[in-house]
Amino acid sequence: MTTATLASQTAQPWAGYLASTPAYRRMLVGLGAAGVATFAQLYAPQGLLPTLAVDLRISAAQAALSLSVATWGVALSVLPWSWLADRIGRLRAMKIAISTAAVAGLLVALSPGPESLLVVRFLEGLALGGLPALAMTYLHEEVHPRSTAAAAAAYISGTTIGGASGRLIAGPLTEAVGWRPALAGVALVCLGAALVFLRLMPPARSFVPQRATDWPALGRNVRRCLSDRTLLALYAQPLLVMGGLVAVYNYLGFRLEGPRFGLPVVVTSLIFAAYGAGTVSSRLVGRGVPRFGRRPVLVTGLLVMITGTLLTLTDRLPLVITGLLILTAGAFVVHAVASAWVGHHARVGRAQATALYNVSLYTGSAVIGWGAGLAWVALGWPATVAVVVVLATIALQIAARIEPDPVITDR
Repeated sequence: MTTATLASQTAQPWAGYLASTPAYRRMLVGLGAAGVATFAQLYAPQGLLPTLAVDLRISAAQAALSLSVATWGVALSVLPWSWLADRIGRLRAMKIAISTAAVAGLLVALSPGPESLLVVRFLEGLALGGLPALAMTYLHEEVHPRSTAAAAAAYISGTTIGGASGRLIAGPLTEAVGWRPALAGVALVCLGAALVFLRLMPPARSFVPQRATDWPALGRNVRRCLSDRTLLALYAQPLLVMGGLVAVYNYLGFRLEGPRFGLPVVVTSLIFAAYGAGTVSSRLVGRGVPRFGRRPVLVTGLLVMITGTLLTLTDRLPLVITGLLILTAGAFVVHAVASAWVGHHARVGRAQATALYNVSLYTGSAVIGWGAGLAWVALGWPATVAVVVVLATIALQIAARIEPDPVITDR
């Protein structure tokens, strides 16, 4: 931070890190590394589900539980993490979470059987919950209001890089050395990303601790969030949309490795490079929202997702991949807009508001991401696509009823 900038910020009440400062840029890199550390671990088994099903002699839906139990652990832990962060600070809580998760990731690779794998994955999810639960709250507290949309979009893009990298690393390594060493390799990458986060994050300057015994305030904040129609509509978006996205990525590998396409594991794992479309689209949200407003961008993302999902019905591999890119881009537009909108809308109890958003997101990922496998097992890919399209259509109907916000001009 330059002397002039520091002087200008200290001469008046602290309003947050400005986009022009080195501290802001360090924050974006640090949060991007946190996204890698969190989501590479969380989703690494997704590209290995067909291999896990064969190696552990379990069904496709049972294999998907290795992903669902971790995401359910995240869903259960985000509110406790938000409570802890209200006492010790967002940044300190995130540092505890990312360090604990890095250790848990190494233990996953040592799991001897399906039962122990599920237990350790659940514990890993509990630790990982501290990052998505607090990142948006931290951004809205520490970043200048003119820069929060771009900062939030940068964080979401980091999560897509993490989600893709975990799958892309694990797939080829599984083909070469087996799934346990592959997951260990992902854990080591996440450990490196965690160290980057711990090193680069600037200090929190806006945090005011709450009393450790203020349980009534926590309850009031949660009740206030759950009675706010706008927040409820925004919570529905990740529940339905990201749940559908996870379902597609959970079971498309089974289809591509099946008799119709017959692709090997190392090739099917490359489909997760499609997460790059989410990286690009979520970054574009930071430009689109100030120009068009939140609701139009949200609705557009949902329409794009539905279009891409329908394209995956074809038996032509290039069109399937194109559809996957399109639906991923649309889903992450929805996620980027809705998650930032929650932080903007919640004037009181912001930590609880963003925590409830993440409860919804990871509940959808766990329940819908696993439950769509029942449609896959019973009726095949068309049934899975029908489930995802219906969910996105419901999300579209809900989004259309959200009170529109004024177009943001604070660029």
